[in-house]
Amino acid sequence: MTSKKFSKYLSIAIALLCALAFVVKFGTPALLRAYIVTGIGDCQKTPLFCKAPLEQIKDPVIDKEYIKGLALYEFPKLTVFAPKNFTAVQERITKVYYKRVKRPHRGPVIYLLYQKPDFFMGLFPQLKKQGINSDYEFIRRIMYARLDNIKNLIDSFFVIMKGVFIPDLGSENNIAMAEFTLGSKKGFINYGLGLKDNYFDCNIIDSRAGFFKVYIKDRGAQLDLNKVLAIISTIEKAP
Repeated sequence: MTSKKFSKYLSIAIALLCALAFVVKFGTPALLRAYIVTGIGDCQKTPLFCKAPLEQIKDPVIDKEYIKGLALYEFPKLTVFAPKNFTAVQERITKVYYKRVKRPHRGPVIYLLYQKPDFFMGLFPQLKKQGINSDYEFIRRIMYARLDNIKNLIDSFFVIMKGVFIPDLGSENNIAMAEFTLGSKKGFINYGLGLKDNYFDCNIIDSRAGFFKVYIKDRGAQLDLNKVLAIISTIEKAP
């Protein structure tokens, strides 16, 4: 996704919230769906809009021997263990690394992001009136948002945010989505597995309600879901 397109999606999402009173009074589910289809696309163009987590991963057994073979990457905001041949990059929320952006890293790369507790609640305080009171609930609503389930403005907002929030995962027809708990961490993993490359988008809330996003471009398809779970089990906020 280009910076221009990302800004367009985010502007639409904010505009939807600002127009809450009008749409609640005059809008219908069909009208809201039509608005999104016209502005962004339908499930045929963007299959992700009609996908949601189908798998529940609860405290899987982590391969500690695999972790021993990983390298420690330390950044100002976080630390993580990852494969030695991966390039690790700490990102900022203002730096767009989402869909189809040309990056200088041609090999396997892992992008890492950390935000303090209530980051998203600070961006969208209006959502508290809708019963969304934590960053985890914000992320959960994004992951479970579906174009075919839109009933009101808030549903529409989260479908649009889904297109913003989930990065390029290869062919969207092959994307799998899962919810997980991993010790003191919980969150969501979206992934696409291919013959040559794999993609993993991990959204993690830790025990202190801090938010981590781990986006892996697995060039050469070296990783599987179990290895990625082992990697994200090691991510921590920097001291």
